Amino acid sequence: MSFLSSRTAVRIAAGGYLLLWTVLAIRPAHRDDWVLENVLVLVLAFLLAAMRRWFRFSNASLLLILLFLALHTVGSHYTYAEVPYNLWWQSLTGHTLNSVLGWERNNYDRVVHFSYGLLLAYPIREFFLRVVEVRGFWAYALPLDFTLSTSALYELIEWGAATIFGGELGMNYLGTQGDVWDAHKDMALAGLGALIAILIIAALTAKTRRDFAWEWSQQMKAGRAPNPM
Repeated sequence: MSFLSSRTAVRIAAGGYLLLWTVLAIRPAHRDDWVLENVLVLVLAFLLAAMRRWFRFSNASLLLILLFLALHTVGSHYTYAEVPYNLWWQSLTGHTLNSVLGWERNNYDRVVHFSYGLLLAYPIREFFLRVVEVRGFWAYALPLDFTLSTSALYELIEWGAATIFGGELGMNYLGTQGDVWDAHKDMALAGLGALIAILIIAALTAKTRRDFAWEWSQQMKAGRAPNPM
């Protein structure tokens, strides 16, 4: 059994995430925005806990979910438009990351939207395989479709929150940084991340002749809880 597929890895990752969340919850840059950003985290935690009786994600999926939540936690602490990754990179290399990549704005939010698709496509596919029992083409198409639709839904939630709360809080939560196409680019990046993940999954499945997510779903249905990749 590899370390990455073990429950020990999940426990260590969960402990690390809780520590990160606790430290970054102490003095966030904007407390009101931090609260808004963490509402969805609490909803997700509640859903995962409520679902555990009849659906359990594999350890690999849980690690991917925790990694995404860690990225979100950093963004919620500073607000996405103010994460100081440029200062961090400059302290290590002497140059800002934006100057290296040719970016003109703080793109941390774009990275997280891309990571939403890249990191969560596998858990989403695992859910569809278990609950809907899809196979073949739809086992790859539906996770991509779900990623795009939920990304669009999140943009609508952002818009609604910015409209309701207005002012600095609304702008911090929306985080467009003056880009009128911000929502479109965020959705496109989430879709691109999911597409890359789906292609990687398809390539690994074809190479190994094994679909680990499908094997997990079948063994869970049979009442067994293995530790697949």
